[in-house]
Parts: sequence; C-alpha cells; structure tokens
Amino acid sequence: MERALTPYLKEYMDRKIILLTGPRQSGKTTISKMITPDYDYLNHDNHEHRLLIREKAWDRSKELIILDELHKMKDWKSWLKGIYDTEGLTPKILVTGSAKLDTYRKMGDSLAGRYFQYRLHPLDIREISQIEGKQDRTLTQQMIRTGGFPEPFLEGTETFYNRWKRSHSDIILRQDMLELESLQNISTIETLIQLLRQRVGSPVSWNSLARDLGCSDKSVKKWVQILEEMYVIFQIHPFHRNVARALLKSPKIYFYDTGQVLGDSGSQLENMVACSLLKEIHFRQDCLGQNYDLNYVRTKNGQEIDFLITHDEEPDTLIEVKWADDQPSRHFKFFSQYLPIQRQIQLVEELNREKTYPEGLEIRKVNHWLSEMPF
Repeated sequence: MERALTPYLKEYMDRKIILLTGPRQSGKTTISKMITPDYDYLNHDNHEHRLLIREKAWDRSKELIILDELHKMKDWKSWLKGIYDTEGLTPKILVTGSAKLDTYRKMGDSLAGRYFQYRLHPLDIREISQIEGKQDRTLTQQMIRTGGFPEPFLEGTETFYNRWKRSHSDIILRQDMLELESLQNISTIETLIQLLRQRVGSPVSWNSLARDLGCSDKSVKKWVQILEEMYVIFQIHPFHRNVARALLKSPKIYFYDTGQVLGDSGSQLENMVACSLLKEIHFRQDCLGQNYDLNYVRTKNGQEIDFLITHDEEPDTLIEVKWADDQPSRHFKFFSQYLPIQRQIQLVEELNREKTYPEGLEIRKVNHWLSEMPF
C-alpha cells in the first residue's frame, strides 16, 4: 500500500534532510523503505545499530540512509548537522521518530534551513478512499472500532485490535516515556489516560483532573504535554476572537487512536473527525506550505461548534459533528454573526439525505465529506 505522503517525501530529498514523525506504528518505517529499494536502515532502538550510528558507519553506496528513532540520541541535531555540512546528501537522509522532533533534544537552530519536516498520521477515510479509488460506507464504523493504525485496521477485527492496543500502549508508556523522560509516575499517567479517554470532546478542566489524580494542575499539564509530544493525544485550542461573550480558554483533547475513546458513539465519531481534520491540516502545512489551523469555538454560556478551521489566521469553516441529528445546530447562527465564516458544515453519520440551505449551511454524510475534505 503506497501512502498518500510518499510522493511528497521524495520531492525535496536531494536538497533537504527529511524528518518524518508521527505516532508509533503509524507506518513511518514502512513508508520510508518503500521510497527506494536502495537504502540502508539503522534504528537507534537496536543496540548494534546504535554503535553503527555513533561511528557513522552506514553503507554510503546506497541511495538513502534511514535513521529511525534518532531523537533518542543525545545532541542528535548537532550530530546530524555535522553529517550534512561535511558530506551533504550522499546518500539522501531520512530521519524518523515517534516523538515530535522539534521538541525532543532541542539544540537551538542547529538544523535551520537544512531539513523539511512531515507528519505521518494513521489511515483515515480520505486516504483509504484514495488508495481504493472508491468510498466505503462501512469505513466510519471500522475506524471507530479499530482506529486507523495500519496493522489493526487492515486486520479488521476487534479481537486483534484489542490485543494490539495493549501492546502499543505498553511500548509507549514503559519504553519510550521511561527512556525519553525518565518518568517515575507511569501508573499515574496510565490513570490520566483513562480519565482523558472518558472526556474526549469536552473542554479540559485541569483542576478536576488534578483532584482525581491527587496532584497539582501543573503536573497534569506537564504529563498532557508529554503525551502530546509522544503522539498519543492532541489538543485543539479555542479560537480567540472578541465574540459577544467571553470564550472558554480550555483545550479539548483527542486521541490519535480513535479506538481508545470511552464514550458514546457521538464522542467516538467526533474523535474520528478530529483526527481526519488534523491530518488534512498537517498535510496542507507540511506538503503545500499553506497556513491552516484547527480550533473550536465555545462560550461560557454553552454555545459551541465542534471545530473551526482557520486559513491565514482567519475563520474559514465551522464544522459540527452529529451521529443522527440532521437538523442544523442553532449555534451556527450565533457564531456566524461574529465570525467571517466562509462555510458551515454539519457532518452526520446516520443521514438519509444530504442538503444545503439558502444561507450556505450544508448537512453532509460523514464519510462522503471526509473522503473529499473540500475546504
């Protein structure tokens, strides 16, 4: 299966180091090895490979060197800069990592101007539709049951997914976090993850989480940041603009693995849509250089629309997610009075008929709209 990101990774390889990040087991190693058959591969998690990396002893006759999990090496950016400045891109260099490489092992701007960074997400409805050349009405249900990580998605059974999920979590919590952060609070972080799984789609109360965990809100924020940097969760922040009433400032938290969500079908669907929107926005940022971002809007009085897409820092598209309600949310009208919105979309899973209204509001089937992402 060729991933949608593949041609964009190839585009500037002869001029830039390529940094490819994303959640563990999202397919980074697989996509890297599919770029060309003429590669050498070294993984910093492998003790034999670590020695070869330290000695810079890879096969330079190859077209491509893939350096996996390199961010776990101390001063990795300065080390990589030295390779680039002395040897150039012969072979081409692709670095992958399951943590945000612009966060871990920060070394100032040592790589400035020498790399392009890309983010690989799990599969989503749009990518599956592009690969298969058709839309599948069952995709939404499967994404909710098994998430979009390639191995469990392609296997397609909940039994396999549940076993995979446990192993996946253990690797992140008991290997990556201990190695990168030297944390001693793994059991507390496991509890935090369980609490977050139940609160998907709701603004976070740091004080409430701190009380439940018996710690300070500062500690909770730190752990949430670490989970985000490890691509376990992501935060969507409220859009700040002077609306009629003050907007809430708390973020909402979603999981890269939709199957992690504990809640009703509406929460699971909202998480799946959030993953798809973020993936598309990261694609437009990383591959096309476009300035899109993902937010939400909610007032202290409870008016809310699930997602707001901004373009060049201006409000562009409001998106509300419903499981079966085909009647337009009344909150569209409230926010459209104060924000210069271009499009208003309500995505519905159980929908008999798509429709539009004179003021431009659209009611669309979830899998149909996400397969095209027309914003």
